[in-house]
Formats: sequence, C-alpha cells, structure tokens
Amino acid sequence: MKSRDKRSGQKAPPKGAPGGASKGASRGGSGAERHGATTKPKAPASAMRQKSAEPRSGERSARDARASEKAASAASAAQAATPARALLDRSGDLPRENVPVILESQNAGDFHLVDSGRGLKLEKYGPYFVVRPEAQALWQPCLPGSVWDRADAVFTGNTDEDGMGRWKFPRQALGETWPLSLLDIDFLGRFTAFRHMGFFPEQIVHWGWVKERVEEAKARGRTLKVLNLFGYTGVASLVAAAAGAEVTHVDASKKAIGWARDNQALSRLDKAPIRWICEDAMKFILREERRGSTYDIILTDPPKFGRGPNGEVWELFEHLPVMLDICRELLSKDAVGLVLTAYSIRASFYSIHELMRETMRGAGGTVESGELVIRETGLDGHDRGRALSTSLFSRWVSK
Repeated sequence: MKSRDKRSGQKAPPKGAPGGASKGASRGGSGAERHGATTKPKAPASAMRQKSAEPRSGERSARDARASEKAASAASAAQAATPARALLDRSGDLPRENVPVILESQNAGDFHLVDSGRGLKLEKYGPYFVVRPEAQALWQPCLPGSVWDRADAVFTGNTDEDGMGRWKFPRQALGETWPLSLLDIDFLGRFTAFRHMGFFPEQIVHWGWVKERVEEAKARGRTLKVLNLFGYTGVASLVAAAAGAEVTHVDASKKAIGWARDNQALSRLDKAPIRWICEDAMKFILREERRGSTYDIILTDPPKFGRGPNGEVWELFEHLPVMLDICRELLSKDAVGLVLTAYSIRASFYSIHELMRETMRGAGGTVESGELVIRETGLDGHDRGRALSTSLFSRWVSK
C-alpha cells in the first residue's frame, strides 16, 4: 500500500545497467501485495462490426440490481473507513522538538546499497545483486555499467505507484525466496510482483532503536510490550521479540501474516511471545482502546492508501490524525516511544512532525522528525557514498 512517484527514463542500457527504466515506483503496500492489474481483452473484429442492441428489460433489471449492489458495497466500505471516534481535546505544553533528524541505514547483515543513479539503484541482498527503480536517484551512477550488468535480478515493467511489474534474471533463474539475516534475525527475501523484497531496508534504523530500548528495559528487569501496526512480513516484530519484548503484530493481509510466520520459524522464534493479528489496523486499535490495553512502544508504518480484509478503506491524510490519537491512548504510563513512518506523500516531514507534537501535547518527551535515508557503501560494503532518501518519519520518545 505504500507507493512512490513516477519518473521519465533514460536511454536503455544493456541488461541491468543504469538508465534503462522509464518509470519507477518505490514502496507498495500494507504488506505490499494489494492490487492486481487486469487488462480488458480486445473485442473480436466481427463483434466490433455489429450494431449495439438496446438491452432488454430483464437485462436492464439485472444490470440495475448489480449497480445497486455495488453502490451499497461502496457505501458500506466508506462507512467502515469513517473513524468511529472523534479526536480528543489535548491540553498542556507541546513536547520538545528535534528537527530535522536524518536517520541513516548503511549496510546491516545481508543488505547494503551498492550504487544508484539515473532512476535506478543497485543493491546487494545476501548473494544477489538486484537492480530496482528509484525515483530519488537523480544523479549519475558511480560504478561502471559493467558492474550493473552483473545483476542477478532486474525489476522491469509497470512500476507506477502500486502497479505490477516483473523480474528478469539475466544470469540464471532464481527462486521466489532465499534466506537473509539482519540484526541477528533470519528471514526470507522475496521477489514480489510489486518490486519489493519482503522487507524494507530503510527501516533497519528503527528496528535497531527498538532492539536497544527493549534490551535496556530487559536489563532493568522490565519486559516491554510492542505493538507493530501494518507489520508486513514481521521482521520488526521478530527483532523486538528476540530482544525480549512481548509483541502484537497487526496486518490486514493474510499473505503477509503467512510470510511473517514463515520468518518466525526460520528465526527459530516459534515460542517467542508474538500475537499475529490479521485485521484492519484501525478496527484493532479501536477495540484495544475500548479494552483499556496499553503498549510501551508502538510502531506504525501506514500506507498512503489501502484496503482492509472486509473492504475497509484507508486514506492516510484522512485517517492518520485519528489513528495517532488512538495510539496515544494505547501508550502505557511509562511508555518509551511512538514511531510513525510515511511514504510517498506530497508533504514535508513538518506535516507529520507537527501532527505528532499536537497528538502528544501534554505528554512531555520529545518529538524528533525528518527523513530515513540509505547510504551507498560500494561493492565491498565499506565505502561511504551518497545518501538516498526513502521516506519521512516522526518519533515521540519519552526521554
């Protein structure tokens, strides 16, 4: 459900060399596998020559009934999407602020960004070199085309927003999944139809922050409760659980939840205290608020647009204020932090920064906001190259 913007391309180079993409999209969905592209078949020439006939009364009735059914379904979805709760009035001082903050992920475990340019990026995922579109890479690549030509996988095709594309494997056919490891968590990388890899590496810096906070609390004899909303394939949840947290993981995609459970087994964390919840995030947190449930850390990584399992519609600009307001009510009295990441929105980080400050008015602490970036580290993973912007973030921390 997360998405990026479009771009025009360059002259096509050989194989996976930089400059060959005509359009690009970066982040796709709540779990990412959300919309399927369909193509309307072309009518046969004989049918095109026939005169269109006025539908009979029975056909009109059936058509009208279908239209009414669709309208009712749309109205139901819209009603489900409407926040069932008003914003609460907040009083007191605004939290302190720290802006702008640039959180940088470099190489970590089996991932690093090798090079970028001309609307593409060259990444290393375990044993594989991968080329994917990247709208933010406006500059020229540092490495020669001969290096890019060594790519094991290249994403091509429709890269608009959440559009589907396809993978090409220039060297040899590769399977859909392969093992990776980050922050001591084993999981599966995936070649998905929306160009994602089964996790979002720019989030590594958030995962590291959660890991440190959980381990610090554990050393003092406290077990933190972590809520991971829009949790996708569960790497953040597994990082938190491995560090000693009790985790609740929520995602509306059954497929993503299944992948998360696969990753749990691969990480040998089958007995870790993780609740896997396949449900619309807004419905879940509204119910948790009614129950009086609380959490010490909340991670929320909402899409710009998405649908829940029962047709619920999510629109980031419309629903984000209420979602954060509910999340504040779910924070424990000794809460550690609330982390928001936002992708593909046409807004400054200040928009979510000021929203977070207003949401946490009277709670003390500090709101720090800015961008998540990934740093190029070259072929060997040790260079310090250019920073590639990936998303906006805002994070409230109690201390």
